[in-house]
Amino acid sequence: MATTTKLPPNPFMHEVLEAISKARTKDKKIQILKENRSDALSSLLIWNFDDTVISMLPEGEVPFNKNEAPLGTDHTSLRKECRNFYHFVKGGNDSLSKTRRESMFIQMLEGLHPEEAEILCLVKDKALSTKFKLTKTVVESAYPDIQWGGRS
Repeated sequence: MATTTKLPPNPFMHEVLEAISKARTKDKKIQILKENRSDALSSLLIWNFDDTVISMLPEGEVPFNKNEAPLGTDHTSLRKECRNFYHFVKGGNDSLSKTRRESMFIQMLEGLHPEEAEILCLVKDKALSTKFKLTKTVVESAYPDIQWGGRS
């Protein structure tokens, strides 16, 4: 089946999540998730939807300077930064001080495109579904190999 939502190769996470949000059926959402699976996307979805992943960052708005460079220019991406997510969850790098962890998170946000930074802020508060039409049930259907629970 041909995809109607053609994303660029290695799309930004906000592009994938927006395509999923616009998909009208559960099957279409699952198809987009399968076609765009990456370590970054899986990590974000597990952090957001797995109740046993406990964020070690304060809840709510994060004070940071948005990176205003045009998309695809002077930014890092969640695809590249996902290897550092473990610093921000319980059991990942518990030796970090609260201040160091928060400053690392702010540095990461400031390197990302503002839409990617917003996703990371939503995920740390387990609030991805407040902006994107995506549920844990859809993620479980698309990625049946993900083991939920027992992470902290």
